[in-house]
Amino acid sequence: MKLTREVAFNAVFWLLYFLYQWLGLASLYGDYPGYFINACMALPVAFFFSWLAVHFLIKKHLAETNKAIYWVYLVLYSILLLLARRYINYYLIYPKYFPQAQHTPFLSTGKMLVDFVNLYTITGLYVLYYFIRSWYEQRLRVQQLVQQKTAAELDLLKAQVQPHFVFNMLNNMYATALKSSPETASLIAHLSGFLEYNLYESTQAMVALTTEIAYIEHYIELQKNRYGPKLDVSINIYTPINGLQIAPLLLLPLVENSFKHGVANSSGFSWIRIDISRMPGQFSVKIANSKDEQGPIHVSATGGIGLSNVKKRLVLLYPDAHDLTIIDEPHSYLISLTIKPLKNDELLSR
Repeated sequence: MKLTREVAFNAVFWLLYFLYQWLGLASLYGDYPGYFINACMALPVAFFFSWLAVHFLIKKHLAETNKAIYWVYLVLYSILLLLARRYINYYLIYPKYFPQAQHTPFLSTGKMLVDFVNLYTITGLYVLYYFIRSWYEQRLRVQQLVQQKTAAELDLLKAQVQPHFVFNMLNNMYATALKSSPETASLIAHLSGFLEYNLYESTQAMVALTTEIAYIEHYIELQKNRYGPKLDVSINIYTPINGLQIAPLLLLPLVENSFKHGVANSSGFSWIRIDISRMPGQFSVKIANSKDEQGPIHVSATGGIGLSNVKKRLVLLYPDAHDLTIIDEPHSYLISLTIKPLKNDELLSR
């Protein structure tokens, strides 16, 4: 459809230009055969230069070089084409059809200037069509993006209805279970806290590190109920971490990895150790877990964010401000993450 419109536009545009060069000028001077030849010579030069300006200079060359070089190329191309057209007219067309025109020197400044202005006038009209079409298409794309954004926001609101309902039901269940089964109530409380973080905290650009750790603790308590006495998990905070912030949901995939590739694959007792410490200008989180002797762990992103996506997020959020080290040994697996916290103004600029 787009190609058909382009072909139709070019056919009509260049037909009108040809008729102007032939019938329009010939009607003034009465030399229809001569100006027919003139139109036949003018059309290819104007078409070639206009096509070159739109499809090569503007669409491609301008995007690849600076504007000064673009204009230099544009002027050079136009001069070369005008010289070529002037040569053909002066030595081939004029002697046979317009002998009086040879009284003007070949490199006549006035003649070259007139041809230059005529060429750029028709090229400007030709380019104008593509600029208007490009502007219309860009406006249409913006409207589509706005519609898609609105639809996405509506979908998000719809998707949040069910989690909010579940969250409220969990709070009601907790109040009921607290009377009859404190252990069940504790599990519901951890699940409720886990869900609350996903609903409210995870949408922020940054959260307190203490909040992220509390979220991980809810997850660990739920996993402890699953694995029972075969699992020992310890979280060790060696220095105060108040005031530190971190991107939400950045540490959970690392902890999930310890359960998935360590505890879940172990036939006996398992352990997970999380060490958090603060140093001048940075903090570190080390997550180590036991594992049965086996080959290197091949981690894939399943569920959640996934370890591979955590690496991508670290590059985007903390460029040149983080260090992620993975040590895979026969009986243990260690992930060490060091982060230099961002200032608030740095965060707002991302």
